[in-house]
Amino acid sequence: MEQAVQRRQAIGWLFLVTLVWGGTFVWMKEALNAADNYLTTWHLASVVAFMIVIRFTIGAVSLSIFNKNARSGLKDIDAWNGGLVLGLLLWGGFLTQMLAIDNITPAVSAFLTSLYVVFTALIGLVLRKHPLSGSLIVGILLATLGAGFIDGPPQVSWGWAELVTVFSALIFAVHIVATDVITKRADPVRLTMTSFIVVIFASVFTLLISLLLSPAGSPSIGELFSLLFHWDIVLWLFLLGFLGSFIAILLLNIYQRFLHPVHAAIIYAFEPVWATIYALFVGLNEFTFWLFVGGGLLLLGNLIVESRPNQLTDASEE
Repeated sequence: MEQAVQRRQAIGWLFLVTLVWGGTFVWMKEALNAADNYLTTWHLASVVAFMIVIRFTIGAVSLSIFNKNARSGLKDIDAWNGGLVLGLLLWGGFLTQMLAIDNITPAVSAFLTSLYVVFTALIGLVLRKHPLSGSLIVGILLATLGAGFIDGPPQVSWGWAELVTVFSALIFAVHIVATDVITKRADPVRLTMTSFIVVIFASVFTLLISLLLSPAGSPSIGELFSLLFHWDIVLWLFLLGFLGSFIAILLLNIYQRFLHPVHAAIIYAFEPVWATIYALFVGLNEFTFWLFVGGGLLLLGNLIVESRPNQLTDASEE
């Protein structure tokens, strides 16, 4: 009975995570568009690395303020070991995702990122750690189709941005599987704090390298910090840091461990639904009935998976 309650709570909280993460696609796009308006010179890698530093600094500061246990994680070697892995995966996923989103729409980015559903299943099979039941296979197919048709039949022109986004989906899939293992061995709140710090330092290193290697005329570190004096950029970075990092990743680390990793990935596939809805409100997308088709397929996939909880045995718990 207790396990069933934990599963239901986990499903609800992870669904909330998708609601937040759907917005991050739009917030990232808006932040980059605003930065382009204020900077006289442009170097995408430097701007992206800077924004990730600010985003996760906001997340780390918020977490330390609202949760004392997070601060104690700084003295926990297990939290640092796990946080190093999770943090590097987060850094790689968000860096590649943000580099690409400047050249594609939020809906396309969300759809391609949602391919982590398939990648998560494949990684589990390769590792022979997370077996697939019939309901999970159906859920994977419906979630992938649903994410693909959120904005109509997929119209993806395979340029570098699309390929980089698919690579980010692979990184996020590895992160989902790693989260399943690591959060069962160390405190999830402490892991969240240490992983945020790892992301910050990795992004600072990326920023410094990009500034050193960037061509003449690229933004200086002073010009990048000047972006923080513009409310329209600070607003998007605050939403990314407080909601997209602090709230969403903390909830993910606490609750994903109660679900089969593929089931969690299928829930996360709702991101394109919310990304498309948010994009409609800010004029980045136009409304089509395909939103209901894609959303309906995603919902059906999740209902089928949840209707057979006895088939969601995780090999790691056997």
